Amino acid sequence: MGIRTISLSGEDATAALARQLAAHARAGDAFLLSGPLGAGKSTLARAFIRARANDATLDVPSPSFTLVQTYELDPPVSHFDLWRLGGPEDVAELGLDAALAGIVLIEWPDRLGPLAPHEALAIALDWDEGNHRTATIRGPDALLERFLP
Repeated sequence: MGIRTISLSGEDATAALARQLAAHARAGDAFLLSGPLGAGKSTLARAFIRARANDATLDVPSPSFTLVQTYELDPPVSHFDLWRLGGPEDVAELGLDAALAGIVLIEWPDRLGPLAPHEALAIALDWDEGNHRTATIRGPDALLERFLP
């Protein structure tokens, strides 16, 4: 397991990171997006999905209320927002197992508990008082090398 820390100067830098990840993503990849409210999880997910769709204007609504939004791309991309879930027992009905055959982006992955994919990139977004943002990315060395050479 490895770790990389990336400085993000703003929303454009977060979107650039998302595009880089999207360019190297393939079926079976999982991205676990964590961080406080407003840290950029949804910004990263939207930019990732738009990059995969090759459509910078694609409407990518937050799945905060629907819990999951799936995009019929090749491979399919599923964006989960688990903020409103109580824990792993609430995940079964969302179709996570099937979605893992494609690409998944999961906001609030702590709600998954032991159901969290083990072969995933965990991306923790945060900022300091000066609104300087960082992305701390953890995962298997092979994944880090593929996404962040």
